[in-house]
Amino acid sequence: MGFHGSALPDFPWDSLREARSRAAAHPGGLVDLSVGTPVDPTPVVAREALAAAANRPGYPETIGTPALRAAIVRWFSRRRGATLTEDQVLPTVGSKELVAHLPSLLGLGGGDVVVHPATAYPTYDVGARLAGAHPVASDGPPESWPAATGLVWLNSPGNPHGHVLDTAALRRVIAWARERGVVVASDECYAELAWEEPYASAGVPSLLADDVCGGDHTGLLVAYSLSKQSNLAGYRAALLAGDAGIVRGIREIRKHAGMMMPAPVQEAMTAVLGDDAHVVDQRARYRARREVLLPAARTAGLKPDPASVAGLYVWAHGDAPSRRLVDALAGRGILAAPGTFYGPSGDGWVRLALTAPDERISAAAERLAGGPLDL
Repeated sequence: MGFHGSALPDFPWDSLREARSRAAAHPGGLVDLSVGTPVDPTPVVAREALAAAANRPGYPETIGTPALRAAIVRWFSRRRGATLTEDQVLPTVGSKELVAHLPSLLGLGGGDVVVHPATAYPTYDVGARLAGAHPVASDGPPESWPAATGLVWLNSPGNPHGHVLDTAALRRVIAWARERGVVVASDECYAELAWEEPYASAGVPSLLADDVCGGDHTGLLVAYSLSKQSNLAGYRAALLAGDAGIVRGIREIRKHAGMMMPAPVQEAMTAVLGDDAHVVDQRARYRARREVLLPAARTAGLKPDPASVAGLYVWAHGDAPSRRLVDALAGRGILAAPGTFYGPSGDGWVRLALTAPDERISAAAERLAGGPLDL
């Protein structure tokens, strides 16, 4: 019997060791902008709820506590414009494990196709491979997708590039998928981080929003994480919502597999979902860092993507292959992610995360402002 892991690509960030060492040798120290891991404090509301729930000797509920499910439903209504019921939501242990396992949870395998964006988070591809399905990277119209497609992944705002799918684009995908019985899953974990209009004011459209799907969630799923908006990456607090039948089936599999969010984390997640103030504060921190990095990147000869209107990253093009750009940035003590981590279409691009302390962001900007990179 073969092991699916043997067919997986190398973990991309392992290939940055040499660039990391070079960047760390900079007299001013390393500025690590290669990974979007939060560095700001976990909100007090989460810490207090976690501590208050620390004495939980029994097993937690896979389905989530009634209070947590109600909080998720209210959050979707308030922040995403989607009317859901509690049987349509499920907490998950982070969103990455869901992305990696969803094709398997849906029963996809040999002969099935999983479509995902051409420039994308690599776990969409990996999840298809783990299930034995065939990943297809495509930014083409739905009509160009293979007939054997069983699952379509959307990512809006997109990682790494911050592109947003508008309501018309989402409706087009829904219409195509419903004619063929295809499941559509939208990874929306950066939805609270919109920088440009109309999304900064009106919000990023959700696949499940009433004005997108007409209140019919058949065949539709949304994955969401509190890692970015609430600095809860260490808590592994995320959720799945959408088609009640699909959610029910996934819930049953997770019950058998013992995939349960720890009870104290469920309490913290419940509290966080009811508090919007900390999200406003965190968004302001990221906006300030973005406004520091963007002009400095331009001074260094990088060209930020004008369509990057949301998300946690500066996605910038340079006049060289991605690896050469990474090396040039490492020479200034800055570690970036090469665009090729996100597929061949990412070559010539780099991703700079906004997840570094203000002092390190300022240091990166000062180094970038020294003039064009030596390519």
